[in-house]
Amino acid sequence: MSTDQKTSKYIAFLRGINVGGHKKVPMADLKKTLDAIGCENVITLLNSGNVIFDTGTDTEQNLEKCISDQIEQTFGFPVPVLVRTAEAIRQLYQADPFKDIEVHKDIRLYISFLREDKQLDLPMPWSSDDGSFRILSDNDRSILSILDLSISGTPQAMDFLEKQYGKDITTRNWKTINRIIGKL
Repeated sequence: MSTDQKTSKYIAFLRGINVGGHKKVPMADLKKTLDAIGCENVITLLNSGNVIFDTGTDTEQNLEKCISDQIEQTFGFPVPVLVRTAEAIRQLYQADPFKDIEVHKDIRLYISFLREDKQLDLPMPWSSDDGSFRILSDNDRSILSILDLSISGTPQAMDFLEKQYGKDITTRNWKTINRIIGKL
């Protein structure tokens, strides 16, 4: 990673760790792993692989590769990593993309992060035939979506996203973004 004196704050989102006992990455060990490659002020959030850190100015793509390579070297398995600047996450949060959504116990608000933009021929906003899954937008390497469990108890929303956008994707509940904002 860059050793430039100026530092910036980033958030790394790791895909597929600590799910069902597979790809176990203890957060304390993850923090040490990022410390070892020169990240500073490392904060892990939740067990699903959300990491806030400062580092010398670098590109998101370089950080993704560097962190992913170090995780594979340390833990012995590949973990896709998607990185965003703290400023990009703040701007997304401040835009309040779900402000017009009536939230109740069966509504889940999600943001999926993509490695690169992939525009589809889906009209936005898009809705599944049964209305249980809606995509509000897909731009700036992000997909904003809503899942309504009251319509379908076992929707295949994440499978649909992977089929449409590919496997270079990781999804977080909007509540996780709220928690990240609280730590910035």
